[in-house]
Amino acid sequence: MSATVLDMADPAADLLAVGGKGESLARLTAAGLPVPPGFHVTTAAYREFLAANGLAAKVVGASEREVADLFAAAPLPPDVATAISDAYADLGGGAVAVRSSATAEDLPDASFAGQQDTFLDVEGPSEVLDAVKRCWASLWTERAVDYRARHVVAQADVAIAVVVQRMVPATAAGVLFTADPVTGARDRLVINAVRGLGEALVSGAADPQVVVLDDRGITDRRGDPVLSDDVALALAGFGRRIEELYGRPMDVEWAVRDDEVSIVQARPITVTAHEEWNTSLVGDYLWTCANLGEAIPSVMTPATWSLVRIFMSEVMSVPTLGGHPLDGNIGGRFYLNLSVTMAAGSALGLEGFVRRASEQAFGRIPSDVEVPRLPLSRWAVLRDMLPTALGFLRRIRPYQTDLPALVDGARQRSDDARARIAATTDPAALARLWRADVDALLRDTSRMLAAGARLDGAGLVRIRPWLLGLVAESDANALLTGLHTTAGPLASLGPVVGLDRLARGEITREEFVRDWGHRCPDEFEVSAPRPAEDPAWLDREVEGVRGALTDVRTLLARQQEHRAAALDRFRARHPRKVRTLRRRMARAAAAARGREAGRSEVIRAFWVLRTFLLRAGELTGVGEDVFFLAVDEVLALLDGDRSALDHVAARRETHRRYAALPPYPTLVRGHFDPFRWAAAADRRSDVFDETRDVAPLGDAVTGFAGAAGVVEGVVRVLASVADGAALETGEVLVTTVTNIGWTPLFPRAAAVVTDIGAPLSHAAIVARELGIPAVVGTGNATTRLRTGDRVRVDGGRGTVEVLTPAV
Repeated sequence: MSATVLDMADPAADLLAVGGKGESLARLTAAGLPVPPGFHVTTAAYREFLAANGLAAKVVGASEREVADLFAAAPLPPDVATAISDAYADLGGGAVAVRSSATAEDLPDASFAGQQDTFLDVEGPSEVLDAVKRCWASLWTERAVDYRARHVVAQADVAIAVVVQRMVPATAAGVLFTADPVTGARDRLVINAVRGLGEALVSGAADPQVVVLDDRGITDRRGDPVLSDDVALALAGFGRRIEELYGRPMDVEWAVRDDEVSIVQARPITVTAHEEWNTSLVGDYLWTCANLGEAIPSVMTPATWSLVRIFMSEVMSVPTLGGHPLDGNIGGRFYLNLSVTMAAGSALGLEGFVRRASEQAFGRIPSDVEVPRLPLSRWAVLRDMLPTALGFLRRIRPYQTDLPALVDGARQRSDDARARIAATTDPAALARLWRADVDALLRDTSRMLAAGARLDGAGLVRIRPWLLGLVAESDANALLTGLHTTAGPLASLGPVVGLDRLARGEITREEFVRDWGHRCPDEFEVSAPRPAEDPAWLDREVEGVRGALTDVRTLLARQQEHRAAALDRFRARHPRKVRTLRRRMARAAAAARGREAGRSEVIRAFWVLRTFLLRAGELTGVGEDVFFLAVDEVLALLDGDRSALDHVAARRETHRRYAALPPYPTLVRGHFDPFRWAAAADRRSDVFDETRDVAPLGDAVTGFAGAAGVVEGVVRVLASVADGAALETGEVLVTTVTNIGWTPLFPRAAAVVTDIGAPLSHAAIVARELGIPAVVGTGNATTRLRTGDRVRVDGGRGTVEVLTPAV
């Protein structure tokens, strides 16, 4: 091959000729590892292109758009174009991956990963030539230029090569670390695997299966199965060979097709500084991730956490108490401080009520787990709390008065805001738009949620205990349904009811997307794409509804019959209390609908926030690094202060370290170390108490009676709603926690079982409305039950019994 194009394993394929990625692939190929066939377009080709078109002096200091236009308009030198086309033909044509490989990339002390572009499924000679030029242009994006400047890499010294490889039509892909990426332990290998292409792992669109291995073999598996043991062991073998080849721990990207492994990249594991995100270290409190943890189920990016803090300041009556925080960030996950809520209740003489209300919303506190008291007197609590609480009530009162109109107007406000953000072309103007409109939208919709949730004060938590004193739990569950009606829809059921209406031709696709395209499993996380951003999303949802065990309309009608029968029994036993029951049910239903309508608009506003951040990343050239900045840092960036970008690498590493861990316990008492907890063989997923040793959970799976009914079925354990297609009609859905993103799966399930939950949690409310048996808040369902187990679920008693274990 020519000097501008080299064979994959050519001895001349060194760092200066083919860049960091290319050099590594050449080394792997030469060592006999299974690298997909391909070739290098060398840095000499890039420099010849610059020289032929007089671009060398123009690119330094030019804007990203100017460089893209210059490169698109400039022709390739004929010898370069011919060499690339011939090499592509020799490869056999077909689909290829065209991947940038800069000379400052995949180095031992800095990976520079993701700074230049990659193009997948490129097919045809002209398309390959165009993709090569676009890879070259990506060396000069604002993000790449800024990244090199912050790592003190001279811009004029950097060149770029391109790797062209045959595409692997992967059935699974992911990353192999030859040392534990969290602890650094050299005696462990860790595999992260997702179905399909590895982009789902990089983007965070799918939760990976995690497989941990050592010299004895596989020691731990977490998540829904993706790899067979044989493939995992084969990957480990390749990983050890690669580490031996390089003499240091390696980060290896791989793909699998028909159990055949391909190695697509390997780079040294870089040692990156990281931060500590752990509010549990500030005092001795009892924390819970239930309820709001349903809405924020993943490790948050710094941008999301900063926005959630604004949200919480508007929806909670007492955000802090005597300097003690109501909410916290523990290992990147959202937690609520029960010590603060209990202190407030005790000061008002309502400790018993607050405990009962807490159980309804957050689940039971085990009898042997103490709620630490705040070091404040009752008068100190009242002095600090009452002015704040009264100010909060005055603030939300106007929103309660006109809530329906405000909710109706919020959608248009959000749509208008997204359009204005997209049209903004100047960073400073975008910052002004935040201060003038976007911040107000977030605060207004948050107050709508706060107002809606308080339409009936504590009615939502009072009515259930009152009913249980009068009727059996099965009747109480039936009477508590009817939150969703045609006159007053419940937002949690909106997507699945909307899909049913769409399937019947009662609404258009556009109407459904407008109503529900902003709701998703991780909807507070601004780095997560919204469903409406995915053109194929709605087709997948419609297909899922077609596989329902029973259609939604029938389920709702059937539950209405159960409710009517329960009301008849109540009337026969307590005729004088029927009017009171109807009044309390109507008020509780109105509060539930108001809360959920407000929340839906909050989430629509969070889509606006995501749009704002993405636009900020585009206008400043930092791309998705923007998600690793707090909102005030983003505003400073838009105003020209780029100093906060120095923290991005450490925050990315921190996020990666925490995201590699399993979900933390629902209840956390005292100082909690997520890494030490995750490494403990006897860890519990429901509770951690620093002050005492917590006995391991038993094998029995019991929880709250979420929704009555007894069914038998085969278990399907799902780690993520992204794996929802694996749920077969009539199976028992078992998962850690659900939220509105899971709702379309419910009609396919015979029953629902969760680790985290309470009577007012999403799984319990939706299952009751649909009449699907549910057991929530078990603490151990995902660790005690396996896909393939045949079980009996008794939603009325809150029990799950294994009848036949999976083979």
